[in-house]
Amino acid sequence: MGFEVTAAAYGSFMGRFSEPLAPAFADAAGVSAGQRVLDVGAGPGALTAVLVAVVGADHVAAIDPSQSFVAALHERLPDVDARAGAAESLPWADDSFDAALAQLVVHFMRDAVAGLREMSRVTRPGGTVAACVWDHAGGGGPLSLFWDAVHELDPLAGGERGLAGAHEGHLVQLFEEAGLVDVTPGVLSVEVPFTGVDDWWEPFTYGVGPAGAYVADLDEAGQAALKAECARRLPDGPFTLTASAWLATGAAP
Repeated sequence: MGFEVTAAAYGSFMGRFSEPLAPAFADAAGVSAGQRVLDVGAGPGALTAVLVAVVGADHVAAIDPSQSFVAALHERLPDVDARAGAAESLPWADDSFDAALAQLVVHFMRDAVAGLREMSRVTRPGGTVAACVWDHAGGGGPLSLFWDAVHELDPLAGGERGLAGAHEGHLVQLFEEAGLVDVTPGVLSVEVPFTGVDDWWEPFTYGVGPAGAYVADLDEAGQAALKAECARRLPDGPFTLTASAWLATGAAP
């Protein structure tokens, strides 16, 4: 899937979107001082750092399957209980947390319902489980323009529209299938500036995620053609992109 990359590569590719998203997500999940909080699929720590700022490092735990991201978490936030592992098998006891959050992760879980069920298990009854996923299916995600350009040149290419939680209402459905109660939908948005096409394009060449993997599989001519098609869809000079994510919050039973 392309996530065994450096924290710097991920930060350049998706961090510029996920970092401004994190405070809005934590606020929407109702994270507050005194809570013990788990960050599931923490990556290099965009959301984890926000949680630490709200509740303190000794009240935050984090987990990610990427060893490079966990190493980056240990370096960035050494007092956080950061572990390597999968959402579908969380290494904490029942009712360990007041809230469990998954930012931009549910669509990459091997089994989204199992992952959300595990998040519910480690959250105390009545505690909050929250997740957000980019609006890949509705065209509002940060990679929508890229995949539109890909499909113009390669109509049979895959993409991220069919991933779990990526279309309206699906994240709520997954929460309910996982047994969460009082599930509430929402939408989060961020605006990210770019100096120009090159600034926007370069991170796609770092091999991060499905988009980076697609670019890596292209030869030099194919990459040049795709960049040109993307550039045709982007403004000249500096520009700002708006990206939206579906949100769901629920309570552990």
